Amino acid sequence: MSAAVAVVPANENVVTRVVKMQAFQILLVLVAIWIVFALLAPAQFANTANMRLIAQNAAILAILGVGMTFVIITSGIDLSIGSVMVFSGVIGAKAMQWQGGDGWSTAAIGIGASILSGLAWGLLNGTLIAKAKIPPLIVTLGSLGMALGFAQIITKGVDIREVPTVMQDEIGYGNVFGQVPVLTVVALVFVVLGAIVLHYTRFGRFTYAIGSNEESARRVGVKVDRHLIKVYALSGLLAGVAGVLSLAQFNTTAIAGQTETNLNVIAAVVIGGTSLFGGIGTIFGTVVGLFIPAVLQNGFVIVGVQPFWQKVAVGAVLIAAVYVDQARRASAARGGRSQFSLLQRWGSSRSANAGQGEEG
Repeated sequence: MSAAVAVVPANENVVTRVVKMQAFQILLVLVAIWIVFALLAPAQFANTANMRLIAQNAAILAILGVGMTFVIITSGIDLSIGSVMVFSGVIGAKAMQWQGGDGWSTAAIGIGASILSGLAWGLLNGTLIAKAKIPPLIVTLGSLGMALGFAQIITKGVDIREVPTVMQDEIGYGNVFGQVPVLTVVALVFVVLGAIVLHYTRFGRFTYAIGSNEESARRVGVKVDRHLIKVYALSGLLAGVAGVLSLAQFNTTAIAGQTETNLNVIAAVVIGGTSLFGGIGTIFGTVVGLFIPAVLQNGFVIVGVQPFWQKVAVGAVLIAAVYVDQARRASAARGGRSQFSLLQRWGSSRSANAGQGEEG
């Protein structure tokens, strides 16, 4: 039976499997979009300064996307990351305001406060989902409103604009190697670390296992509840990091400017090939999915198209991505049934032959 099972995947080589990956197909879509804008506005779009701007705009969403990828692979959802990012930024700004000063000592206090605030919200979400068995959609929808409401209560609805100069100069507008934004480098570090954890550690394997079949994961010894709490805590922690970077980039808490952040991140993760049904996803796909709306927004502005068309384009790609995911799952299910039937017939024929041999 092992030999019969091995026949199916052996027919596909590595190149074929890569070509069939949704992340690779979305990468081709991204390349096509880039080529179109490069042809329409070569001088304004296809230059180093504009590429830096696109990468910088996508940096904060990329960090949020790493945490969201883990969450959705477990077959969960986190609608609260945008509000948690705002709340964490407010707490960080208040801490720095209380400390006073423009140096790294003040910035360090704000950074720590922001990250801890995000972690606390993530732990709350994870505990309610794992222990109280409340659906992730409901828990994180409630957290979305609560975190944003607390942020508005603390600030009385007025953005805090007192951010240490060192954060603006060294993080928000700083560059390394001359032309590379610090924000992009920080995002790249988190993306690489997230990919390593997801694809090469036990934590990542458990994440895939829970998303594929939670009950089976429990039966093989995975502490599902504890792991889910860790996954949502990771998402909250990264939202806290994003809150710090947002402060550094915009020099304000931007309370009213993150209303669509959660939906943009979820859309990017799903477009990149992470299945809403759990068990499938990559960090690479998430990054590719994030750059599609970033490139569209930038390109539409340059060529003079109304930016509202970006929402239409991203929505269409999102629907297409979910449709492709469902079609693949249906195809895989049919293939699995066909393979099982083949093995059944193979096993029956062997039993019959063995019986005839005994009679002879």
